[in-house]
Amino acid sequence: MGTRENGIKALALMGELFGLLAKGSPWPGFKCGVTETEYNECLGAMHQARIKNTWFTEDNIRTALKGWGEALEEKKLIKWTEDFKLVTEPKVIGVVAAGNIPLVGLHDVISVLMSGHKLQIKLSKDDTDLMLMALFLLKKFNVEWEDNIQLAPMKLSGFDAVIATGSNNSARYFEEYFGSYPNIIRKNRTSVAILDGSETDKELEGLADDIFIHFGMGCRNVSKIFLPVSYDLNKVTGALYKYKDAVHHNKYGNNYDYHKALYLMNGDDILENGFMLFKEGKELHSPLSVLFYEFYDDQSVLREKLRAMDDQIQCIVSKKDIAFGKAQKPELWDYADGINTFKFLAEL
Repeated sequence: MGTRENGIKALALMGELFGLLAKGSPWPGFKCGVTETEYNECLGAMHQARIKNTWFTEDNIRTALKGWGEALEEKKLIKWTEDFKLVTEPKVIGVVAAGNIPLVGLHDVISVLMSGHKLQIKLSKDDTDLMLMALFLLKKFNVEWEDNIQLAPMKLSGFDAVIATGSNNSARYFEEYFGSYPNIIRKNRTSVAILDGSETDKELEGLADDIFIHFGMGCRNVSKIFLPVSYDLNKVTGALYKYKDAVHHNKYGNNYDYHKALYLMNGDDILENGFMLFKEGKELHSPLSVLFYEFYDDQSVLREKLRAMDDQIQCIVSKKDIAFGKAQKPELWDYADGINTFKFLAEL
């Protein structure tokens, strides 16, 4: 069995294990690929992640693991990798991982390994335990990767190319430090939704997930909605109600109170439902606990305007684009920023 086949087998097994962990299932036996002790250590890593980063609630971690479990199905892995050949001269690829949502850096990791390169990774302090768990499983499930995974405790060194993800501020540093190397440098992006007024209750509930999963901290989370003129915003606020308990989360609640006070002091017109603020405006990137909205007359004109802001938008949710409720469920080939990571790695 070749390297590609071994990699697919390893990732599919990790996906199955993630699915079990997401459900909180007891150890099912050695068929899951790990011992009972190792399985319990994975559960322990989930617990430690919650302690160290309170944004990583149990629900958010389980949601991330479930998503990865669904993405790492064997048939999807075959589809993802079938068009790319393994590199013949492996290089060291430095990865600076983000930590805004659980396991957000995993796609870059498996892209590097599946392409045949060697990985040197600088983990985010906000997502260390879960990523270390994943790296352990990758080594365990595919011995070919044991020597191809290296942790960078302080900073990257001795690399041939870089994939770095961060804020707009950190991107400036990345461009200065890594600019002379082949690179993918990702900046802040956000996602938007376009409603046409015909959405069903189920679709609006899906929109609520797109807005609120991971507290809205991911680049695929919807931070702004576009509504047809005269649309009743109460339809959206009502769909969000299933996330009402978010305001009891200490950090989220603090953001909600802060931005509410700020808007009131500034005399801004806002709507609120007790756990989220709604503000009309032209901006795309809303603060945490705030959803921006804007009315439109002509959807074709709106889409032309959005095309001009393509470098700020990760994805669009609508009846014509990504389906409602699917923004935080990307497939392996839904590359961040629209940059094909696998193609970049294959052509080095």
